[in-house]
Amino acid sequence: MRTRITELFGIRHPIIQGGMHQVGLAELAAAVSEAGGLGTLTALTQPSAAALAAEIARCQAMTSKPFAVNLTFLPSVNPPDYPGYVDAIINGGVRIVETAGNNPKAWLPTLKAAGIKVIHKCTSVRHARTAEAIGCDAVSIDGFECGGHPGEDDVPNMILLPRAADELSIPFVASGGMADGRSLVAALALGADGINMGTRFLATEEAPVHPNVKAAIVAASERDTRLIMRPLHNTERVLRNTAVDRILEKERYLGEAIKFEDIAAEVAGVYRRVMKDGETDIGAWSCGMVAGLIQDIPTIRILIDRIMAQANDILRTRLKPIFNASEECLD
Repeated sequence: MRTRITELFGIRHPIIQGGMHQVGLAELAAAVSEAGGLGTLTALTQPSAAALAAEIARCQAMTSKPFAVNLTFLPSVNPPDYPGYVDAIINGGVRIVETAGNNPKAWLPTLKAAGIKVIHKCTSVRHARTAEAIGCDAVSIDGFECGGHPGEDDVPNMILLPRAADELSIPFVASGGMADGRSLVAALALGADGINMGTRFLATEEAPVHPNVKAAIVAASERDTRLIMRPLHNTERVLRNTAVDRILEKERYLGEAIKFEDIAAEVAGVYRRVMKDGETDIGAWSCGMVAGLIQDIPTIRILIDRIMAQANDILRTRLKPIFNASEECLD
């Protein structure tokens, strides 16, 4: 299947693994790339630029296929060593970067001068238009369904994707609610050039997370995620657990007076304990509504092959006969 995204990134299938904290490691990224998609390392999971350089080298030893590095620009009093991370990406020969968070404009000249293609994550059409205007090569459109931070506009992909198609000239992928061949065909029909998956890739054999995390996703339904930090205007979609229930109770009690410090125990610094140690109730962790569509823990190759086979089956055996029948009716 050829789309503008497969052509832009030199990949076989229009399927991207999004950056995920404490998850976007070489094992996962290499497996996705080897299966024909675009794997992604998460830069800020690494404690230093040197550690990122080592992780890039480790991924290159596992695959000769293209892979990306996610670099999230966070508002911070003491920001990470962004110049060092960018140098590690460039010196490591990475050719694709997924940016997220704050506007990446300040870093685009350096990245583009090194021949790097940039795809920026956006939760609204207005932000996507800005990304296009500043020179990003593509964007990832994150709908309200997505795990992690869906923005503050609450617009689902059924509306967001065709709006993006109306406004953008650069390629874009759909993120949020993507899990199978049906997702891929729907995203293409709505104007996207591929899909970005996070939660679905968490529940795979190669995902470097504790089995408890994978089991929790498989056990969840589409009704088992919650939105936290809305009063802080930093909304995050997470899987419901006892810690999340405590956060929501604090938010109800404190209202607009709530501060991050009030929920820090359930949010700050918990990801490693969740993902590596399997303490899935210790704090809040990102999960999309797509958990309701995840019923198994396959290998990444089986998952991607299954997505493409299902998409092709839909196009050939369901949609093509409908289209042909419609033409006969018109005659």
